[in-house]
Amino acid sequence: MKFVSSLALATISVLGAGAATPAVAKKADAAQEAPKAAYSDEEKKALLPLQTAVNAKDWEAAKLAVPAAVAAAQGPDAKNLLGSLLYKLGDGVKDTALQAQGLDAMIASGKIAAADLPRYYESQGIIASNAKDYAKAETAFARMVELTPNDTNAMISLARTKLLLKKNAEALPILERMIAAQEAAGQKPEEMWYKYALQLNLDAKNGPRSLELSRKLLAAYPTPANWTTSLQIFQRSATLDRPTELDLLRLMRASKSFTQGGEYLELAERLDTAGLPGEAKSVLAEGVAAGKLTASQPGYADLMRSVGARTQADRASLSSEESRAMSGPTGSLALKLADAYAGYGDYPKAVSLYRAALQKGGVDANLVNTHLGIALATSGDRAGAEAAFKAVTGPRAQLASLWLAWLSRGA
Repeated sequence: MKFVSSLALATISVLGAGAATPAVAKKADAAQEAPKAAYSDEEKKALLPLQTAVNAKDWEAAKLAVPAAVAAAQGPDAKNLLGSLLYKLGDGVKDTALQAQGLDAMIASGKIAAADLPRYYESQGIIASNAKDYAKAETAFARMVELTPNDTNAMISLARTKLLLKKNAEALPILERMIAAQEAAGQKPEEMWYKYALQLNLDAKNGPRSLELSRKLLAAYPTPANWTTSLQIFQRSATLDRPTELDLLRLMRASKSFTQGGEYLELAERLDTAGLPGEAKSVLAEGVAAGKLTASQPGYADLMRSVGARTQADRASLSSEESRAMSGPTGSLALKLADAYAGYGDYPKAVSLYRAALQKGGVDANLVNTHLGIALATSGDRAGAEAAFKAVTGPRAQLASLWLAWLSRGA
């Protein structure tokens, strides 16, 4: 199960994705005016022609002056000034390699104020990433994260770079931290980051965390595709009995998560086996209407003919069974009739019988509350459905929470 790809990763930009940040350009100008800078006579002699040419935007003369300036600049102030001049020269001639050389020199000089260093590492990482020097970019973004541990943009850039370097195990905790930080700040992380974190957890076979992240993805971005993802993960990670599997398929149908005709057929077959021809018939009809099933599809014609032949007599028999269900010692028959009425779309009757089944007892209350919640939700009683789903405990609780997520999709 793959939800992200290397192609998608390659399209994600780092931070601003520009050559460097405006703040660094301003600091590069300021480096030329640093007070009390100490230069040797040799450094002054070599740096002055470069500085004069750069300030005059005489780029050809500046290029000629670079080798001597680089050779002479040995002290911290000289390296800082050299770096600022190389950076400006690179900006002037659109040479990012020169800009990178300038940034490296300024950072190595040790003269950059601590408050400004994160922006320098940011620019260094951006330029390296754009040049596909991901190892250097990783180092730069790692330093930026160290200096600004709450900067989610820095975390994103470091995580992205680690992913490009195939260091998935190292990228995952950074992504998780970034997502948690944005959620804590009341922000909504971008959909792609939920998906990357989810994919990495799936790759690591971390089932519980994958399930949790799929819920977060679903809550933030309740698209049909994300419903499919979340429900498939739940289906594969949980151990479900057949009635719970059937209710999961019902949720897939309700959330429009079916993508293939075979899924409609599977649900219809299970409903038919459960003695619910009316619901089975409606599922088949819905599959055709959605363009996922055709009359010529293997299995469809026989199943539709079978359930269609039984629905009229089945529907007519329900009313004669009601009095027996209501007077019975347990809620078993009431539950069975409620499921049948729900399958035919008679939700008021189904709700009444589900509640009778709960009152009488002798049935799985968690199953009944699940079905009661589905009937109430489908009929438009959101508050009642929420109460029913919240009453579900035990192994069905996770499925009920997914139904609650579907219920809140329009909130």
